[in-house]
Amino acid sequence: MKNLQLDQTTARKIFKKSSEEVKEILISSFGAECFSQKITDRIKTFEDGCEELGISNNACRPIFDEDEDPDEIAYKKLKVIVGALNEGWIPDWNDSNQKKWYPWFNLSSGFGFSDSNYFYTAAAAGVGSRLCFRDKLTSDYAGQQFIDLYEQFLTLK
Repeated sequence: MKNLQLDQTTARKIFKKSSEEVKEILISSFGAECFSQKITDRIKTFEDGCEELGISNNACRPIFDEDEDPDEIAYKKLKVIVGALNEGWIPDWNDSNQKKWYPWFNLSSGFGFSDSNYFYTAAAAGVGSRLCFRDKLTSDYAGQQFIDLYEQFLTLK
C-alpha cells in the first residue's frame, strides 16, 4: 500500500478545486480551520509568505543575498508577501476598470501607515506595480502588518 503525503499549502490549493468527497478527506486530515482561515490570518511573517507559496525554508533565504542593501532585501521580501496575500491574483494592466490597491504611508513626521489607495490604470512610482493588491482590506493589512519592511523599502537609512 502506498501513502500520499501533502503539506498544508498543497492541501489548500487542492481544496479549492476538489469534489465534496475530497474536501471531506482533506478536512478530516488537516482540520476545518486550515481551509476556513483567511489569508491575513495565515500570513504574519515573510516566512509565512514563503510557506504559503510553497517555497521551502531552505529555498526561502537564498531569495536575497545578505550583502544586498536593506531596501533591496525588503523589496524581495515584500514581493513574496504580496504574492502570498494575493492568493494567485495578478493585476491586469490592460483592464482600466480593475482597481489595484497599494498602502500609502505618511513620511512627514516619521514613518507611519496612512491608508490604502488605488488606481485603475497606473501604479505609483514609489510603490511599484508588483506590490499592489486586489482589495483595500488586504492592502491595509499589509501596510500595517509589514510596516517595517515597507519603511526599509521606501526610505534611505
